[in-house]
Amino acid sequence: MKIERMEIVMSQKRQLKLGTIIHGVGGNIAAWRHPEVLTDASVNFDFYKEQAQKSEQAKFDFVFIADGLHINEKSLPHFLNRFEPLTILSAIAAVTSRIGLAGTVSTSYSEPFNVARQFSSLDHISHGRAGWNVVTSPLEKTALNFSKTIEEHPNHPKRYRIASEYLDVAKGLWDSWEDDAFIRDKETGVFFDPEKLHSLNHKGEFFSVQGPLNSGRSKQGRPIIFQAGSSEDGKNLAAKDADAIFTGQATLEDAQEFYQDVKRRTADYGRNPDHILILPGIEPIVGKTEEEAEQKYQEIANLVSIEQALNYLGRFFEHHDFS
Repeated sequence: MKIERMEIVMSQKRQLKLGTIIHGVGGNIAAWRHPEVLTDASVNFDFYKEQAQKSEQAKFDFVFIADGLHINEKSLPHFLNRFEPLTILSAIAAVTSRIGLAGTVSTSYSEPFNVARQFSSLDHISHGRAGWNVVTSPLEKTALNFSKTIEEHPNHPKRYRIASEYLDVAKGLWDSWEDDAFIRDKETGVFFDPEKLHSLNHKGEFFSVQGPLNSGRSKQGRPIIFQAGSSEDGKNLAAKDADAIFTGQATLEDAQEFYQDVKRRTADYGRNPDHILILPGIEPIVGKTEEEAEQKYQEIANLVSIEQALNYLGRFFEHHDFS
């Protein structure tokens, strides 16, 4: 009986999923000034390669590349000069073998056929390690980089309706081919089985996509879907479509409430709540003692000027000038 009970407990054992955000010179507005920071880290492939390989050696589950489509002179240093996610992840795929590769792409300023194809390619290159962090690009001025006016930037509810349909299209395209569709029989001359090819023929509110995707089904079937919205629309999109959701909560109580809320919504969509992961973000400062860690924190904090602090505050108020 003791052995049986132990087996039951072991079968229910849960594991933490750990990921690394490779953030170049960092998310802090002045951390690049620290003497130990590589000042060109944001566009230094050797730095990204080292971070990814260290994460893989440490048994982390994935590395993550964030992104955005609009900057101004007050943007964080890392935002001003950084790699495009799918490009750098493809390079990292070639120098790693096990760790997941997740990157950000906007559904508001891209086309589902192209993005589905790009992530399918990354999934093939990495032998089934690709993940897509779905974002909707909230900054209105992003429109100015895509031949649109600020007025044409979709509002919050519309962006999430676009994202939901976009994911339906992408998932449909990833199912264009069945696992064993490509026969490649040299003797008979049969390259693929037509019965295992499926056109999408999607016509919706925002997209019209015939398909099929000109990329076969990947080793893991489709890329893992990440999402990072904490709004009502964001949590609903995560519950409907995501495999994992990034979040950052100020207190333990807020984190627990968010966790339970997303799990409940996932069940409401008819999905198993255990099949969606909640991934809270942390920025650890590591020291042998609490005093050493505090000293490191103060070193970084003292690099930030009042002007930079006010600029950073403005990011949360549509870049308002608090000076």
